[in-house]
Amino acid sequence: MSATATPAEIARGIVEANLYMVLASADQDGRPWSTPVYFAHADCREFVWVSSPQATHSRNIASRPEVGIVVFDSSAPIGIGQGVYMSALAARVDESEIERTIDVFSRRSVGHGGLVWTPADVKDTSGLVLYRAVADAHWILAKDGSPDHRIPVDLT
Repeated sequence: MSATATPAEIARGIVEANLYMVLASADQDGRPWSTPVYFAHADCREFVWVSSPQATHSRNIASRPEVGIVVFDSSAPIGIGQGVYMSALAARVDESEIERTIDVFSRRSVGHGGLVWTPADVKDTSGLVLYRAVADAHWILAKDGSPDHRIPVDLT
């Protein structure tokens, strides 16, 4: 990314370049849980992934849909890493949205050398279901030397 890149260009570049996001959820009592998941996205606002409904993060989302998301390059040298931080609402994908969202997920999966995914792959009987988080805010770190200075990013 060039030194003159806008915050939106930086955020979009990070999301596009990385395969995993860290999904932070909490249970009904507020006990936090973070997990990395392979993701696909639609315009850096809608993030989709496949998980077991029995996974801790899936159970958390069922009772408390507010989540945090971070996408970053964990191989970046110390002191120069950059990430995209998001707040979002997450839920299991509704049956009426399965076709569209599994297509988003499948296209990215295939592009990374993974499998083609179909609606049949994310039915209850498969043990996996499709989840979606819609980000309502994005931030990146300002490069002004402060230890944690997040600046909002407008992706419109």
